[in-house]
Amino acid sequence: MAETKREIERKYEATSRTRVPDLTRVPAVAEVVDRGVMELDAVYYDTPDLRLAADAITLRRRTGGSDEGWHLKLPVASGIRDEIRAPLADTLPGELAGLLRSRVRDGEVVPVVRLRSARDVRHLQAADGTLLAELSIDTVHAERLPGGAEAAWTEIEVELADDTEGTDGADEALLDAIEKRLRKADIRPSSAPSKLSRALKETSTDGDTASGGALAPTGASAPGGAPAPGTAGHAVLAYVREQAEAIVALDPAVRRDLPDAVHQLRVACRRMRSAFKTYRKVLDRDVTDPVGAELKWLAGELGVARDQEVLTERLRGRIDALPRPLRLGPVRGRLRTWSAAHARSGRRRVLAALDSARYLALLDTLDELLADPPLRKAAGRDARKVLARAVLKDHDRLTARVGRARALDPGRELDVALHEARKAAKRARYAADAAAPTLGKPARRFAKRVKSVQSLLGEHQDAVVAREALRELADQAHAAGETAFTWGLLHGREETAAAAAEGELPGAWARASAPEIRAALTR
Repeated sequence: MAETKREIERKYEATSRTRVPDLTRVPAVAEVVDRGVMELDAVYYDTPDLRLAADAITLRRRTGGSDEGWHLKLPVASGIRDEIRAPLADTLPGELAGLLRSRVRDGEVVPVVRLRSARDVRHLQAADGTLLAELSIDTVHAERLPGGAEAAWTEIEVELADDTEGTDGADEALLDAIEKRLRKADIRPSSAPSKLSRALKETSTDGDTASGGALAPTGASAPGGAPAPGTAGHAVLAYVREQAEAIVALDPAVRRDLPDAVHQLRVACRRMRSAFKTYRKVLDRDVTDPVGAELKWLAGELGVARDQEVLTERLRGRIDALPRPLRLGPVRGRLRTWSAAHARSGRRRVLAALDSARYLALLDTLDELLADPPLRKAAGRDARKVLARAVLKDHDRLTARVGRARALDPGRELDVALHEARKAAKRARYAADAAAPTLGKPARRFAKRVKSVQSLLGEHQDAVVAREALRELADQAHAAGETAFTWGLLHGREETAAAAAEGELPGAWARASAPEIRAALTR
């Protein structure tokens, strides 16, 4: 069973003659305890074209030390990685293989580097004996596999202890204080973010590095086929590439069930699909429409879990807000049971989609589209004019839908019309987001105003969906011999929430459709 550890560390250059200064002069460090030298032997794996290294991901099988086994490290931020560990085995554990699937696809990982290290470990402890951080002096020997060049170096690592991480900024403050002492001893930060990146650079072979020693990007990151800067094609492809990279990067987070990961992956799918529609004069719809259909499928599979998560949170909040005398019957328990059943189904559906051949085919198609984009004539034109015109066209579409909704009386038909207006608002907002790097502040202001309309319409739709769920919960409660009073009360409050959103719409729309907001886009 894999386990996860948040790794917060900093690396420093060293030589065999480097001497670590007295670190008990660092605030909070009362004692430095020598823990001896351990021998580590690690084989690092990657695809033959080094896709994992290109995305700062490391996969290794290590023997020696207290944590021998398979280790997968995924970047979180500068100097911070999540290390997912699995027991030592001859082959890559399936759980780790799944986390690599969006990058490896149907390929395989092979040994690329072997690192043998002598690690001299010292524990930095507080006055009460609490471990604050571990400092190690690593003497490293790297060998390129199979049977390639070799390199050797010495480096210093300072890694926070598990219990220190995330405690009100104490992590960064402690590392800063240690670094200050090291710098005074003329020990400088390493230029390499990891041992693997340094090993690949120092044992590089033809074909695996780009100019300047940087690893060549692969997959969705490849910039091939991009038109000239300043053109509409360049701007739209940059936005599409950003979403494609987000899909690949978020895949492991969704599999790990990290907070908001499903939502963010779904948004990336929607943003790209929206861009294909909005900028159809830039990218040929004969090519992008089938891709958009697959993105819609994936977003739909993700949506079951995400929508259930949002709905449960909403209903739980409604129940918590009720005075105790109005919470009749086991309402919290029934919501918990109902939600868990739906959540399990949604989670299975998400994982099934990510493990499907259809999903891998979509990722490959996105790579192909970015490598050889289906550009139309407008792709070579000035980005400002083409993008502004497309954004305004989406706004016109939104205007028509809002107008139709406002002409209807309350009821089912109005609910549907407002939902359609919400989707149009989302598309107009995404169009402005894509244009923001080109159009600047006017596009960002436009997106902000439209987002307020989208949020209001989203609140209305959430109230509509919540009413349907409350009817289901009321039916279940009644069938079980429980009172349905609380569910009916909440249903009425959701009706009030929907009516309030409808009442606020004219004001929000007036701000989002102001002539100066539109005019600013074309200046």
